[in-house]
Amino acid sequence: MINVIREKHETPESVARLLLRVGGTNRFGKENYRAVWGWNRLTLIGGEWEQKNEDGAPEQWAYRWVPKYTETDRWHLEKWMPPELYGSPWTWWGTEKERELGPYPVRGEYEHVLTLEGKSGEFVQLTSTIAERIAHMIQYARKFPKSATKAALYRREAKADRDYEEWAYDQLTEQVPAFHQQPFVTVA
Repeated sequence: MINVIREKHETPESVARLLLRVGGTNRFGKENYRAVWGWNRLTLIGGEWEQKNEDGAPEQWAYRWVPKYTETDRWHLEKWMPPELYGSPWTWWGTEKERELGPYPVRGEYEHVLTLEGKSGEFVQLTSTIAERIAHMIQYARKFPKSATKAALYRREAKADRDYEEWAYDQLTEQVPAFHQQPFVTVA
């Protein structure tokens, strides 16, 4: 059997206290915001696995705990989301959601807010100073109604789509010679 050793880190106490003070607690008494190390954050998913069970027989479908984030060697900020955000338990149970994502999150779930890394994707250590900046961002974001932030998100995504289309058009026009190298004759 292969034993995978993961690099684990606990959230610094000063960072956890700061996020708790700024974000408060949810209705279950847990923090609304938390910082987690990528390898520490596992999620339950269902699927087909190319692995054998204890008896040596191939397993075709099972639930497994896997890293939630592909950036396992980074710190991630998560926000707690209430269970009703995922629909009702009745619409969840017995569907593909339950089969792929596991049981209905009756106590809510933590969702990704940001990955802590530098501009070039390099590792950035989570410190109290960085947590303070994140806390200020959280407080600043609370000043805006959700409809305004959603509209800003849609505008940003639309701009990204337009930028990509312009870039793709430029790439295509640069690669294709005029008239596809066919002779061009004008008639007067």
